[in-house]
Amino acid sequence: MESPQSLSRTPVGVVVDGYSAGKFLPAAFRRLGAEVLHLQSTPEFLSTVAPPDLSPYLANVVHQDLERTAKELAEYAPVCVLPGQETGVMPADLIAERMGLPGNGSALSLARRDKYEMIETLRRAGIHCAHQLKSSDTQEIVAWAERETGYPVVVKPLSSASTDGVFICRDADDIRTAAAAVLGTYDIFERRNTEVVVQSCLQGTEYIVDVVRGPGGGRHVCGVWEYEKTDIGAKRIYDKDILLAPDSEPVAALVAYLDTVLEALEIRFGAAHAEIIMTPQGPALVEIGARLNGLMDPGFHDVCMDGNQADLLALACVRPDAYARRFTGKTMYRKRREALVYHGQTSLDGVVAAIDEQVLAEISALDTVHLAVPRATPGDRLRPTTDLLSSPLRVFMTADDRAQLTADHQRILALKDAVFRLA
Repeated sequence: MESPQSLSRTPVGVVVDGYSAGKFLPAAFRRLGAEVLHLQSTPEFLSTVAPPDLSPYLANVVHQDLERTAKELAEYAPVCVLPGQETGVMPADLIAERMGLPGNGSALSLARRDKYEMIETLRRAGIHCAHQLKSSDTQEIVAWAERETGYPVVVKPLSSASTDGVFICRDADDIRTAAAAVLGTYDIFERRNTEVVVQSCLQGTEYIVDVVRGPGGGRHVCGVWEYEKTDIGAKRIYDKDILLAPDSEPVAALVAYLDTVLEALEIRFGAAHAEIIMTPQGPALVEIGARLNGLMDPGFHDVCMDGNQADLLALACVRPDAYARRFTGKTMYRKRREALVYHGQTSLDGVVAAIDEQVLAEISALDTVHLAVPRATPGDRLRPTTDLLSSPLRVFMTADDRAQLTADHQRILALKDAVFRLA
C-alpha cells in the first residue's frame, strides 16, 4: 500500500461501497492518472450482494463515525467522495460535505434514498408524480387505495433496488399478499422493512435517463433507454432496455422533466440514474438513484454512445476544468449504434450444477453480442424470474441495424435456458 505522503501529487478519489457499478470507478480514475480509496460504510460487507473487489484500491477504510472517518480520509487529500451503490449515497453526502468537497450536501440525503420522501419532495416542489402513502398497516393501505386511487397500485419497500419487493396489486387480496411479503423482511441492502410505500400505478412507457453533473452544475445526459417489460402476476419483469436517439420522442420531454427533479432533490454533482414513466399527463418519476446506473457496462456504452457515466464522473472529479470545457450547460449524448440490453428470464427451478460453456460461447459469438454475463453460478439456486435479481443472464447487444438485433435476440431466447445445467 502506498503511503498518503507518496500520493501527495496524485489525485485520489473515494468510493463508498464499491459494489455494483461502483466497481468501474477505479479503472476510470486510473485512466486519468488518479488513484482510488475504498470506504466501507458498514462494519462487515453486505451478505446479500457480492462483495467489492478491493484489489484496485489503495486501501479499505471502515467507516466508524463522521469525524474519525473524515480525519483518516484527509490524509489522502481526496478530490471527491462518491457512492458506489445505493448504500453509499448518504455517507458520501455527509463526508463530502464535512470535508468541503464537491457533492450534494446532506440536507436532502434521505429524499435521495427513501422512495417515499423522494416523491413527497417532488410533490412539495409542484412536480408531477404518483400519489402515495407510507404505512405498516395493511388495512390502512387497502382503505387508502380504494378511497384515493383505485386499482392497480404499486407496493414496494422504502429503499431497496432492482425491483426487489415491488408488487403490482389489482385488488385488496394482492395488497395483503404484497404487504405480508415485504413487512418484517430485509431488503437487498439489509435494511429491515418496517413500512411499505403504496403508490398509484403510473400508466405509460417507462424510460431510463442517466446523467452526470459536473463542476458548476453542468448536466450531461449519458443515455436514454426505453424499457420493455413483461407483466407476470403481481410482478413487472424487465425484458429489454433499448437505446433511443437523442432527437427522438419523448427524449426532450423526459430530460426537461428530469432537470426539475435534479433541482428539487438537490442532485447538483455526480451521477444519477432515473426511471421515468411517460404518462398521459406527462413524465412522472418512478425513482432516482444519486449514483451510477447499476446495469452500466462502460465498454458497451463507449461502443454504442460517445462515452460512459463512470469515465465522465471521474473526469468531473479529477479534471474539473476539462469537464467544464467539454460539457458546458446542458448537453446530450450521441448515439453511434443501435443497442439493447436483454435481461434473461427463466422458468427453471433447481440448483445450477454447471454453466454450459459451449452454449454461452454460441451466444457470445453472435455478431451483435458485446457481452453475455451469466448471473447464476454453480451451486446457486435458480428460480423462476420475478425481478432483476432473479434474472439469470444479461446480454449487452449492439449493431448498425435494428433488424440484426431482433434476429439475434430471438436466437438468444432459444438458447438462454440451455446456458444452465441443473443438478
